[in-house]
Amino acid sequence: MSIKPKDYETSAALLKRSTHQRGTGSAKKQSRTTHNRNQHQGDYFTAYHNLKLTRDANGVLVAEFHSNGGPFLMTAQSHTEFVDAFYRIGQDRGNKIVILTGAGAQFITDVDWSSFGDVADPRVWSQIHDEGLQVLENIANIRVPVIAAVEGRAHIHSDYALLASVIVAAEGATFQDVGHFAAGTAPGDGIFTTWSYRAGAGRAEAFLLNPQPLAARSAYEWGVVAEVVPNGKAVNRARELAELYLKAPEVTRRNTRIHFIQPLKERIVREVGYGLSLEGASSAALMKSMQAKSEPVARYSA
Repeated sequence: MSIKPKDYETSAALLKRSTHQRGTGSAKKQSRTTHNRNQHQGDYFTAYHNLKLTRDANGVLVAEFHSNGGPFLMTAQSHTEFVDAFYRIGQDRGNKIVILTGAGAQFITDVDWSSFGDVADPRVWSQIHDEGLQVLENIANIRVPVIAAVEGRAHIHSDYALLASVIVAAEGATFQDVGHFAAGTAPGDGIFTTWSYRAGAGRAEAFLLNPQPLAARSAYEWGVVAEVVPNGKAVNRARELAELYLKAPEVTRRNTRIHFIQPLKERIVREVGYGLSLEGASSAALMKSMQAKSEPVARYSA
């Protein structure tokens, strides 16, 4: 059966209209799906005790470490929560830029060791090991530009900041590692991996073996910090940079972050699990040594 020219034109018109209707319906369905997904993903914003999450209309998410609204003290609970928190942040495509910062003009000040329990217990350390690696992997897997806005002390887990694309530090900010060699344990949780990647192995080793506060200006000279700003202005400057980055197309922003972080991600996969095992063994040895010193010496009578 042949199709006459007029019949062909009619068929083509019907096909075009049908395709347009399917495309419109598909676009509406996709829009509804995206809206529902983003609405569901936003549920995690209030799920964490030590991470305040706020996002503006442009998709700039500020993740603020805190303890009861003030300067943040790392605990076992927060160590566990951050695994999920940074996974959800990376999963949520509503986040266009991420800013990491801390409350009370501090980044991360110290750690509550007692909250982790008996670190000489293999089961306890197994959880610390897994969470420690997963947090770093999940921050590295945030596939949009990440800006760390550091005020005050970044004395515990400064590696979180070093996983950012850019670090903006206040004039009075200091970087230090009070949680490892100075406390008697090997710095194996990613602190060496990130600092040696950003500053070079020699500087990282000296920094970790003799932990002294490193001023923001010195970190800038090392190439770790991108900008030093007046105290109290780190987040403001981070927002300005976020506004600048948002001018690039979304896929460009995402792919640039993915490209830039890839070499460090590879080092995390290669090194941090092993490093955490070494840190666990040193922690167990430290606990055993402390227990031996606290035990009374046996006395023998003639």
